[in-house]
Amino acid sequence: MSTLLWILVFLATYCFMEFMAWFTHKYIMHGFLWRLHKDHHKKDHDSWFERNDAFFIFYAIVSITFFLLWKYNDLWIGLPIGIGIFAYGFSYFMVHDIFIHQRFKLFRNANNWYAKGVRRAHKMHHKHLGKKDGECFGMLFVPFKYFKKQ
Repeated sequence: MSTLLWILVFLATYCFMEFMAWFTHKYIMHGFLWRLHKDHHKKDHDSWFERNDAFFIFYAIVSITFFLLWKYNDLWIGLPIGIGIFAYGFSYFMVHDIFIHQRFKLFRNANNWYAKGVRRAHKMHHKHLGKKDGECFGMLFVPFKYFKKQ
């Protein structure tokens, strides 16, 4: 398969995952699986792990499934889709769990306009501790209203 097509499938998958993150968060995490997600908004335990972390497992299984379809069924498209889902998951983990929530103490001093905008947008979402009324948006395509010139 041509390299250009492979790259386009990877990029399309990565961008589609931004939509999936928004959709899952708005309609599933703040919907019928709120029970798993609510400890992310209001910590009700002493563990480093959250019930909310179960959502990572779901997307990991989807990504692994595409890798296996590529490996054992010779489905070429499975590899760029699997890598696209993995790359988005890794990006999400780096931005959301490490940069924003500081689950590991890295990137604490990032203070450029983009970093401040992402933090501000996420803080607006977390000001709502309940299931309803939380603004939902993706990780990369944050509304411009949260970015202020310095």
